[in-house]
Amino acid sequence: MSCFKFFKTLTLIFLVACIFLSTACKTGRKTIAAKNKKNDKTVKSKSELSPKDKAIKEKYAQALGVDEKDINNLKLYYFIDEWMGVPYKYGGNDKNGIDCSGFTGLLYREVYNKNVSGPTSTLIDLTNIIDEKELKEGDMVFFHIEKKGKVSHVGVYLQNNKFVHATTKKGVMINDLNENYYKQHYFKSGRLK
Repeated sequence: MSCFKFFKTLTLIFLVACIFLSTACKTGRKTIAAKNKKNDKTVKSKSELSPKDKAIKEKYAQALGVDEKDINNLKLYYFIDEWMGVPYKYGGNDKNGIDCSGFTGLLYREVYNKNVSGPTSTLIDLTNIIDEKELKEGDMVFFHIEKKGKVSHVGVYLQNNKFVHATTKKGVMINDLNENYYKQHYFKSGRLK
């Protein structure tokens, strides 16, 4: 093979390689740019709240006495909003009536995807007992209302000393652990194991 043919072949291979690499790089850049564009939209859509989400955040920020930015688990607050005011019914587990342990179990299933069920005395056994000062959103708070020393009522802690529960008089509602009645009957707090 002559020197001229060798260089001609080498030049042709070089040009084909450059065209191939140039096309591959452009395609790669487009793919990366398209992915980044998609990610930007995803981030924006997550940060933008619907009017309904904003209303829920505002409503429960006021109810709990916290800033709207502290209402992060919208699934929890939508669940509470849906059940607020449902009357108490011993052994009940639907919107016609629900008791405290039924409400707590349903909340855990719907909001946290945890299978928690049974009477209050069983629920306390499913938790690690924690100090009241360590309470976090989603922990359980237990009370001895019927007999001193025996757990007979449960609620789910929210924020700022507030908890949600099914009461015998007013159904599902939010109360404050600092209210005299609940201070007097407070038993223990627990975090699901």
